[in-house]
Amino acid sequence: MKKFDLIIIGGGAGAFAAAVRANELKKQTLIINTGLPLGGTCVNVGCVPSKRLLWASELLHQTQHHGFSGIELAIKKFDFSKVIQEELALVSQMRQEKYVQVLSNLEYVQAISGRAKFISPVAVEVDGKKIMAKKIIIAVGSTARVPEILGLQKVGFLTHIEALKLKKQPRSLIIIGAGPLGLEFAQMYARFGTTVTILQRSSRILPRAEKELTKRLTEILIAEKITIKTRVEIKSVSQRGAQKIISLKVNGRAEKIQAEEILLASGKIPNTTNLGLEKIGVQIDQRQAVIVNKNFQTATKNIFAVGDVISAPLRLETTAGREGTLATDNALTGSSLSLDYQTVPYTVFTDPQLAGVGLTEEEQIKELGLCACRTVQFTSVPKAIIMGQTTGLIKMLIHPETQQIMGVHILGPQAGELIAQAMILIKNKNTIEEVVNSLPMFPTLAEALKIVALSFTKDISKLSCCI
Repeated sequence: MKKFDLIIIGGGAGAFAAAVRANELKKQTLIINTGLPLGGTCVNVGCVPSKRLLWASELLHQTQHHGFSGIELAIKKFDFSKVIQEELALVSQMRQEKYVQVLSNLEYVQAISGRAKFISPVAVEVDGKKIMAKKIIIAVGSTARVPEILGLQKVGFLTHIEALKLKKQPRSLIIIGAGPLGLEFAQMYARFGTTVTILQRSSRILPRAEKELTKRLTEILIAEKITIKTRVEIKSVSQRGAQKIISLKVNGRAEKIQAEEILLASGKIPNTTNLGLEKIGVQIDQRQAVIVNKNFQTATKNIFAVGDVISAPLRLETTAGREGTLATDNALTGSSLSLDYQTVPYTVFTDPQLAGVGLTEEEQIKELGLCACRTVQFTSVPKAIIMGQTTGLIKMLIHPETQQIMGVHILGPQAGELIAQAMILIKNKNTIEEVVNSLPMFPTLAEALKIVALSFTKDISKLSCCI
């Protein structure tokens, strides 16, 4: 029986970041992976394939909606199956280059396939073999949540995994859930030509995002002929021929809608079942997520957890990777490193993109009793005017006394790129005065940050571009 300094259970972003850091510390490490191939959700069934398809759908859309009256473009051919094949080939390539090859170069790290189960706080069992380690990191990720709806299992459904590798494009699609995944897939498939309906339980899409921006995004999606129903209570699912029929109530009124396919986008469940956590004192919450302290340590002191499996505020590939690095340092060096989730940005890769970092208006009111905020339309951003992409908004929140920037939220072109700059402003505790005194290149979308900062003290409608 071999003993390791560290066992990592999982093979995704958090697990790989942990393995790389352990290798730097020259600690004998074992990765135990099952389920998805190496690379986990992000490269296999998450960020990489979905953003490839989103980009394809955006290119398709732009041929007819580029905003230049002097340019007419014809779509000669759209081959759904070929687009999917190219996406899957990219996944295979990136998995090989960014995970398999990386792993082969880690001198102190080994990897095996198999399902690990705890038999003690310092040992797991894999295919009947006992493996021991001084420290263990749980990074097993999550799987799509399947809501308990009468008839759903019998009729069948898609998760994001199947939706990324369909051989035949559905003519109609019902998406249950209006979070990031639901909205991205809705716009993607709608632009490919599928008739899309979104069903959302709450009163609006992206309930945790800035309300002012989600309202505008809703209008944009509806303009693209995506049907969005909110305050929905799904009663049952049945089938008639090739059509799947959902019986529901919308604001208390009974309705029936039908489509060829149903896509579940109503959240994920941490993969904590059958790990044997109950035997070793690792606690889980009502979501089945592993409870950790700010240093990613569980109630069992030598066991840590990172990524989608833990009860943290944000579940992103970037946070999982950083958590993996910090947890490994904490486990193997005795440090007490943590992550400030308030300075971590998120992006929903719709078109336009919706991104945010820091406090929302609702959160600032809860914290300070007021909102010191300004919202600027992208019609005030010269580069957006030049591009003909002015449908967006940028909103900034500041501390009313110190003028320190507390939150930035953007709906607009390349919002995911812009939010990285906002992240630095919040992380460095910059004030609006410091932003106003900065000199972003003209004309760039990055000027939006300076313009919204100026709006706190000036009437920006009366300023020239050079200000």
